[in-house]
Amino acid sequence: MLSQEKSQPVPVESNKKTLIGTVGYHILGNHSMPPMLYSHLQELDLPVHVKVDELNWGPVAVVQMFQAEDPPFEKVIILCAVERSGRKIGQIDVFKWLGTLPDEEQIQACVGDAATGVISVENLLVIGEYFKVWKDEVYLVDVEPGPEIAGEDWTKDMQDAIPAIISTIKRLAITGVDDQMHLKFLQGNTIFKEESILK
Repeated sequence: MLSQEKSQPVPVESNKKTLIGTVGYHILGNHSMPPMLYSHLQELDLPVHVKVDELNWGPVAVVQMFQAEDPPFEKVIILCAVERSGRKIGQIDVFKWLGTLPDEEQIQACVGDAATGVISVENLLVIGEYFKVWKDEVYLVDVEPGPEIAGEDWTKDMQDAIPAIISTIKRLAITGVDDQMHLKFLQGNTIFKEESILK
């Protein structure tokens, strides 16, 4: 007798050219989780169309790297750790970048920060948008780090979150967004405002 249970849908692997990038300062405790995970992400068993790179070397240089890619990256996944109100340390949120730009003054401020070596995922998103290097799929895997604390150690909450962080990145890279993944949204004309997150 055949089972009447419905089979679960099998995730379909995407073959979109994909970049997984890490953004963050070193030696700042939980805030340094993305660059500290970089070497581990490089060792993951990923399809050949998925590349892992560190994106800490300035937004303008990152833009030049994207402009030189042929064919271009169709999907970009950025691992970051931005302190946001109302979250617990280790909480993972997946944001989709919706594009648009802030006003010209804010764009110039982003370029100025980039020129002085400020590492900021917001600046990277805005400058990349300005130079039109982002395609339709740009995601942030953003993990709550809590307050900045100097040092190389993570709190237990952050350590406990690492398997879920890696799992989320692999799902996005290989099969894309699924029904189990709740997306939030960011866009350039509100990203620097207090209420920047679109539900």
